[in-house]
Amino acid sequence: MSNEQDTSVKLSDNERLKRESRNLRGTIEQDLQDDLTGGFTADNFQLIRFHGMYQQDDRDIRNERTKQKLEPLHNLMLRARMPGGIIKPDQWLAIDKFAGDHTIYGSIRLTTRQTFQFHGVLKPELKNMHQTLSKVGIDSIATAGDVNRNVLCTSNPVESEVHQQAYEWAKKISEHLLPKTRAYAEIWLDGEKIESTELEEEPILSGTYLPRKFKTTVVIPPQNDVDVHANDLNFVAIAENGKLVGFNVLVGGGLAMTHGDKTTYPRKASDFGFIPLENTLDVAAAVVTTQRDWGNRSNRKNAKTKYTLERVGVDAFKQEVEKRAGVTFAPSKAYEFTGRGDRFGWVEGIDGNYHLTLFIENGRILDYPGKTLKTGCREIAKIHKGDLRMTANQNLIVAGVAPEDKAQIEQLAREHGLLKDDVSAQRLNSMACVSLPTCPLAMAEAERVLPEMVTDVEGLLAKHNVADESIVFRVTGCPNGCGRAMLAEVGLVGKGPGKYNLHLGGNREGTRIPRMYRENISDDQILQELDELIARWSQERNADEGFGDFVIRAGVIAPVIDSAKDFYDAASV
Repeated sequence: MSNEQDTSVKLSDNERLKRESRNLRGTIEQDLQDDLTGGFTADNFQLIRFHGMYQQDDRDIRNERTKQKLEPLHNLMLRARMPGGIIKPDQWLAIDKFAGDHTIYGSIRLTTRQTFQFHGVLKPELKNMHQTLSKVGIDSIATAGDVNRNVLCTSNPVESEVHQQAYEWAKKISEHLLPKTRAYAEIWLDGEKIESTELEEEPILSGTYLPRKFKTTVVIPPQNDVDVHANDLNFVAIAENGKLVGFNVLVGGGLAMTHGDKTTYPRKASDFGFIPLENTLDVAAAVVTTQRDWGNRSNRKNAKTKYTLERVGVDAFKQEVEKRAGVTFAPSKAYEFTGRGDRFGWVEGIDGNYHLTLFIENGRILDYPGKTLKTGCREIAKIHKGDLRMTANQNLIVAGVAPEDKAQIEQLAREHGLLKDDVSAQRLNSMACVSLPTCPLAMAEAERVLPEMVTDVEGLLAKHNVADESIVFRVTGCPNGCGRAMLAEVGLVGKGPGKYNLHLGGNREGTRIPRMYRENISDDQILQELDELIARWSQERNADEGFGDFVIRAGVIAPVIDSAKDFYDAASV
């Protein structure tokens, strides 16, 4: 069943690229010496992704540079590997300094992959960047490309013992599934080069790595803050008497699709069952290797795990995982998701320490007039004795604060605009991907328009007397899924400049995929639609009924039952 072994299947060119890359080395080092261009050429443009970087350019000035007969302003975005999103204060200070001294934009960007990104790093700074990170114990290995990416873990600031156990498993899974090649150390850290012609073995990923990107999470109910249904492999923590005993395993989630191609669609993850802790790494490897061997290597649009499950069947995939891991899944243990937002403000952990969750709109940490977020985070890091946690919702937790340190931490947070009492529930439950001007896939704005869009939605909620309520609202600049709009109650997916597809019908818990309600409409048209629907919701809803549940119950939109079969069916009931 392996496409890799079937010589009759025409493989995508990415498979050639990986096969010829000498375990991800390519000719990246030679490109680094080429000062005639700010970018990478040919295969290296793709290979640097396996090292955690994307080549981008500032699209706002692309046309002007073309008129001046200059190449685009090529620069690199780096995404760090931070399993579970935990970062120490000294590490934060190091990334803060590099962002300020060596990037075009000067910002730290918290992402939906529960890590940070640098944007605007010029090619001459790349080695310095990787070596700076390495000195404080950070790397960017396998945060992009056809590999298992940064492993997410619920940023639970209350159940400290269970969180610590789950976090340790997130780290173990990350390490277990990492590429074994020394290409990263050789190229970026001046590591000793292998003299032998024999390349390193990749027992889990293989010499051609995975068919497509692969995402893994560890989640602690009742918070679904990592959005399990956006990921290929999910370990749902099951605790008994305050101790982690095992995981329910969910496989095959994913949100990306392609406009106009109905063979692509978002899909919820399938429940495989329960495993005890000692089987975790074996099951992780078995899922990855099954996808490695059974995934589609000829059509990258259908190469993700979700399409493999649809093609071969959930039962067949599950049985193969059991065979490879040497386990039999038990029936899943009972659990419930009750929400997925972060707990903002102060909360007390069971260990007596406190945790302060700071709202970072769009995850962009930079100093603005009257809101010096970057300086504030730096000042907190200078005195904080615990750790910092980046959440999968683009926010930041100052974790493990002793009672006697609370007042000083809060004073700094308020002084720099990191902690405010007047942020609406709607703003706290809204999110966008980076999009323009740096993302090459962006079709429409997302991060730059979200604040104003949220203000407009706040106005509609106030107009209809539900100002204290909120709707899970997300905007992405393209259908690739980074902003997780396909798990929102209201999801906007960029279609073109100023135009979006409007999706409705997700739920607060993140367990239902929304359906497209209107296609290719403007901001004004979106607000007109939402005005009418919010008016109805405010008047006709049941007690505590979320907007997404209401539009389905009221017949505004039909629920997506099985995205592979009915995602593109008629929107109305």
